[in-house]
Amino acid sequence: MTREELMMFLSLMDYSVSQVNPPGFLVHGFGNYHVGIHGPFGSGLVNTSLLNLYFLDSGDREVVDGIKTYGWIKESQLAWLSATSRELQKNSLAPALSFFHIPNPEVRELWYTDFKGEYQEGVACSLINSGVLDTLVSMGDVKGVFLGHDHLNDFCGNLNGIWFCYGGGFGYHAYGRPHWPRRARVIYTQLKKGQRSWMGVESIQTWKLLDDENLSKIDEQVLWRDSDNDSYQSVHL
Repeated sequence: MTREELMMFLSLMDYSVSQVNPPGFLVHGFGNYHVGIHGPFGSGLVNTSLLNLYFLDSGDREVVDGIKTYGWIKESQLAWLSATSRELQKNSLAPALSFFHIPNPEVRELWYTDFKGEYQEGVACSLINSGVLDTLVSMGDVKGVFLGHDHLNDFCGNLNGIWFCYGGGFGYHAYGRPHWPRRARVIYTQLKKGQRSWMGVESIQTWKLLDDENLSKIDEQVLWRDSDNDSYQSVHL
């Protein structure tokens, strides 16, 4: 199956919210799409996105000037991402999260910061810096980015006000490290509560669950908080 056929297959599975690509845009790759998390049933925000999720295809492997390297997010994808964010922010200043597999080059700089978690292997990124970090910062709504690719890394670190977090090795079908339990990253959002109804997102937290005897919870941290509110309802992603 081609990458397009694989993405089409995933998008058609029961309960999947995946999309092959956004309608009305010509973008590189497959699996670039937006998912809006709407307000609770029974609230006035049931048709309003309170949290926006941006998914991007970071590619596979490429050759640049005869040198093999990993893929990167292309200009057409960043143009779609920026346009989508601007359109969404016309209606609501909801926070957003972004998800892509291959890290952008700046993630390497987190080695020199106070990151949280394990940094156990080099960041395998592209030789090309296409401006992903600059684009995300200019958008203003993205609070966290979630990465894969490097299975022995599970850390979170902050770049220009945005948290970049690895998931850590999850499945048993790919490489890992002996005696280092497989793990899953959890993203947890909390909604503000008004006098009569639930409101927007109050905070975004994350932690990891280990596949050990106790399903241990480690490295809990707050990625973003709307400090003007102190009442909330919890929602799992």
